[in-house]
Amino acid sequence: MRRVLGDHTRTGHNWEQRVRFGTKTFLLLVMLFQPSLVCSAFAGVHPVQLENGTDSAKCIECHGDKAQGKNLHPAVSLGCLTCHLIRNSNQTTRVNLKTARIATLCFECHADKQAVENPRQVHAPAAQDCLKCHDAHTSVNEHLLLKPASGGKTENLCLGCHSQGLSVPDKGSRHAALDMGCGTCHVTHKTGSMGKQEFDFHLTKASPELCLGCHDPKDAKLVAAHQGQPIAGTDCTSCHDPHDSKSPKLLRAYLHSPFAEKSCDTCHQAAKDGKVVLTQSDARALCVTCHDDEAKRIDAAKVAHPGAQGDCTQCHNPHAGKYPKFVQPSPVAACESCHADVAEIHKTKKVLHPPVFQQGCSVCHEPHGGGREHLLRADTNQLCLACHGPKTTRAKVEDDSGITMFGGKVQLPGNYFNQVIRLRLDDKGFGHPDDKHAVGGVLDASDPQKVKLITCLSCHTTHGGGKGLLVTGEDTSASLCARCHKALRIGTTPVQPSGAGSTDTSKKR
Repeated sequence: MRRVLGDHTRTGHNWEQRVRFGTKTFLLLVMLFQPSLVCSAFAGVHPVQLENGTDSAKCIECHGDKAQGKNLHPAVSLGCLTCHLIRNSNQTTRVNLKTARIATLCFECHADKQAVENPRQVHAPAAQDCLKCHDAHTSVNEHLLLKPASGGKTENLCLGCHSQGLSVPDKGSRHAALDMGCGTCHVTHKTGSMGKQEFDFHLTKASPELCLGCHDPKDAKLVAAHQGQPIAGTDCTSCHDPHDSKSPKLLRAYLHSPFAEKSCDTCHQAAKDGKVVLTQSDARALCVTCHDDEAKRIDAAKVAHPGAQGDCTQCHNPHAGKYPKFVQPSPVAACESCHADVAEIHKTKKVLHPPVFQQGCSVCHEPHGGGREHLLRADTNQLCLACHGPKTTRAKVEDDSGITMFGGKVQLPGNYFNQVIRLRLDDKGFGHPDDKHAVGGVLDASDPQKVKLITCLSCHTTHGGGKGLLVTGEDTSASLCARCHKALRIGTTPVQPSGAGSTDTSKKR
């Protein structure tokens, strides 16, 4: 058998042509030597031949357990052929689903669970394979779930993928609602407009309405904990993590100093008529009392950012946050609220540049104003190579798992560079996408006194696009390479970046 498999590897011939055994003998050998191939190669093969016209009653003779239980799928009562197809050919019976994708079959009856307009907001398992969470026939659990949505890690279906509440440090805190089950706050199939909290996180209601279902804002202990400040209309999740925290009271990962030190009177006076009263005339004037250096930097910037010249709390939460610098509602959404063109790329492009749509625009742009066009943190190539070059300058964050770049101005997750494509460039800047291709300035062959500047933007888009984030010319039939290399025939396939789409950096160029 090993010799036969070896021949197959060398010649690429079909096994059934090379191995002249009966079907049953061949299947037995495959099961012995390659059991993992059985499911994929022989999926749907029924163990016995069925007669033409076989009905559900015949199926139940062997599969009676699929038609019994506490919660039964209504489709079972309609008959097995509601979802399955039986096909006979060459003395073999195959039983398959009526559709290639499981979700497609389920949506024939459960169309309300399909979110056509907002596919990004669908709970991932629900978008492709309903059977990751549900039993198709019968279950002891509500909604035909494979496991209940409550209990510990081994009992809770949700905790098979999610880890909230499982690793709380000694001095941390855990939301008691976790013990009530994930369905207390979440509706798995709830979908709607992107950017709205209840749809982004599949919540039964948005905060604070959701939180006020359990927490009375007039409770004396709650009022005292917030030093008498009005909280009834506040989004509780702006300061508190709804699941767990490394700090007491479910406080967010990043805390503004006055808030962390419980020095509310630094910024607040006593509430008046149920409304917040600041110690200064407005939020910006208040922020400047401590952040005067930042205010001066904003005013003196060669290239101004209009969004930084207004109310600081438009982008920053004054108390706490899930992200560094307390950016709200997130580093991505904060910018998209004004930059509709970037928001449109987020919705429509297949390939998105991770720094933009995962970490946020401030990885590459100065949010408060800068000295370069487009508020870039560095000149084009230097900016791109700060992440994608052979050498990166980064520092560890004290008491945190993150790292910083650009002199501490940008904070990123500690594992950020594990998914970044790194280029192997030599000291002269050659090596991408080919060993003899330059990234940077090269001499013009027609005039050695001139230098042509090749930037990353010569070939790539910055925010989102197609494969490899390669630019597309006005003439879509033209080769990308032919833009510079005029001798190339139009239609020549562009050179793809080595390792594009992979996180393996061992062979990157």
